Amino acid sequence: MAKPAHVTHTLEVKGLHAEVGGREILRGVDLTLHSGEITALMGPNGSGKSTLAYSLMGHPKYKVTQGTALLDGRDLLKMPVDQRSRAGLFLGFQYPQEVSGLSLSKFLWTSYMQRHTAETADTAQFDRDLKTHLGYLGIDEAMLKRSLNEGFSGGEKKRNEILQMATLQPIFSILDEPDSGLDIDAVRAVGEAVAKLHSPGSGVLLITHYQRILKYLKPDRVHVMVEGQIALSGGRELAEELEAKGYDWVRLGVSAPN
Repeated sequence: MAKPAHVTHTLEVKGLHAEVGGREILRGVDLTLHSGEITALMGPNGSGKSTLAYSLMGHPKYKVTQGTALLDGRDLLKMPVDQRSRAGLFLGFQYPQEVSGLSLSKFLWTSYMQRHTAETADTAQFDRDLKTHLGYLGIDEAMLKRSLNEGFSGGEKKRNEILQMATLQPIFSILDEPDSGLDIDAVRAVGEAVAKLHSPGSGVLLITHYQRILKYLKPDRVHVMVEGQIALSGGRELAEELEAKGYDWVRLGVSAPN
C-alpha cells in the first residue's frame, strides 16, 4: 500500500514591519517557510532576528505596524497567542523562563493536552514518545520531577525547549538561538535531536549567529538579516562564508575581497 502523501504547509511573511517601544526594528521582512525544510536565519546582534520570532508568536511587547503573515493562508497576526500555538506555531526561547512549583512532566502533559481532547489523547503513546525524546537529548528522567527550568544549566534549558517541541509536534518551529551558551557536546546533542525530530510535515526556522550547529541540521536555505531586513539568501555554503568573513560585507552590500 502506498504511503499517504504529506500535507504541505507554508508560512508566508510579506513586508513585515514591527516596533518595540516606539522604535522600528523590522523594516519590511519577506520570508517564506515550507514544511519539510530547515531554514537558517543568521545575522549580527540587533538585526531583528528575535524581534521577528516574537512578532510572529504574538508577544505584546512587539507591535506589528505593517505587513502580513499567513499560516496556510490564515492570518496569523489576527490570532491571539494561544491560537497561534494551537494552529501549529512553536517558539523555542533564547532565554527560557523558570517556573517554580510546576514540574517539567506536568508542563509537558498540559502542553500536550492543549492539542488534544480526552478522546484523542494517548497516554501510553505520550509516555513512549517522551522516553524516546529524552534519549535523543540525553536528558535524565529524574529531571521530569524538577520545577520547569528551575536550577537548570543553560544546556539543560535549551534541551528542554527541544523536548517541548518534540512533545507538541508543531507545524513550524522557530528556535531562537538554541546553540547560544552551549558547549560543543550540547550543541551536537541539540542539533542532532532537531534533525531527528524534523519531518516532511513540519518546518524549522533556526535563528543563530554561528554555523557550528548547522553542520548537524544541514539547512535547505540560509537567510541573512541586517537592519531589520533580509539582506542576502543562499544555501548552506552562505553560512560557511559568513563564518569566514563576518557580517560587515553584507552590511555594505558587496562581497569582501578574498
